[in-house]
Amino acid sequence: MRKFLVVLDDSRECLNAMRFAAMRAARTGGGVQILSVIPPEEFNHWIGVGDLMREEARERIEAHFEVFAKWMRDRQGIDPELVVREGEAVAEILSQIREDAEIGVLVLGAGTDKKGPGPLVTQLSKSAGSLPVPLTIVPGGLSKEGLEAVC
Repeated sequence: MRKFLVVLDDSRECLNAMRFAAMRAARTGGGVQILSVIPPEEFNHWIGVGDLMREEARERIEAHFEVFAKWMRDRQGIDPELVVREGEAVAEILSQIREDAEIGVLVLGAGTDKKGPGPLVTQLSKSAGSLPVPLTIVPGGLSKEGLEAVC
């Protein structure tokens, strides 16, 4: 089964990427894999604090995932899977794609502010020609109706 890989982070545009991935997966008989990346800890010498911060990050990720997963199950009939990795976001996204042969499309949401589309879109679109899967960039300002029209 072809999976749509979508990144779960704290950005507003993440919502449209989730919606797009779920709608496309439902319409094409695919699946959705949601990846969240915990950035590397800066204070490794505080092992106890680092472990606590890591656990809190996982709990926050799982809570956000459950909101998206419930919507995907209820509205699209898709049961997404969650993958949590630790490291630099772009490197972990590429590693996940290489390690899971069922991933067929990477879906990212583009930011709408004046700073640009966001760091992941900026970094990954620069190397889009050498990515192992197609990259779909979903505009952050696209309405639900607009998403439904293109899916």
